[in-house]
Amino acid sequence: MNAIDKSLLELDISLGRLLDTIDGARDVPLIISYDGRPVKPGYHVTDVKAGQFAALDCGANPEAWSEIFLQQWDIEEGDRTHMPAGKFAAIIRKVSEHVKLDGSAKLTFEVSDGIRPMQLYCGSMPRLRDGALHVELAPHPASCKPRDRWLEQENRKTTQVCRGLSAAENTCCG
Repeated sequence: MNAIDKSLLELDISLGRLLDTIDGARDVPLIISYDGRPVKPGYHVTDVKAGQFAALDCGANPEAWSEIFLQQWDIEEGDRTHMPAGKFAAIIRKVSEHVKLDGSAKLTFEVSDGIRPMQLYCGSMPRLRDGALHVELAPHPASCKPRDRWLEQENRKTTQVCRGLSAAENTCCG
């Protein structure tokens, strides 16, 4: 079964972690990349939406979570450059004055160039490199929550077993 292990990609950052990272690099450009390329320098943050969700997963387990959606319009506009990270944070904080934004909520990035349909992405932890703050986006995959929970439990069990083994015995766990 093919599935994206989001933990390996360091995805699903929270709003609070994004803003905390930006606070340390407010004056550098924020460059968001998706589909293997950076957004155009004229990109706009068109919407910041907060959602509270309640659902049943495919195993009939109740689920509840909060999520923040950052919608971006990926366009060229005149001679604009990528916006400073501080301006991006100011936009989000302005929304927060009117809409309660949960800092622990996971982020979903919605991106469109105005021609292609909007796509959903997970965001990575911002990284400072080449004089800019970079956030890499990856497609937001579907998942089976009961399976994800089971895999997480199995992973914890394996980790606990491996920690209990001597170095000579520990050949399977690295």
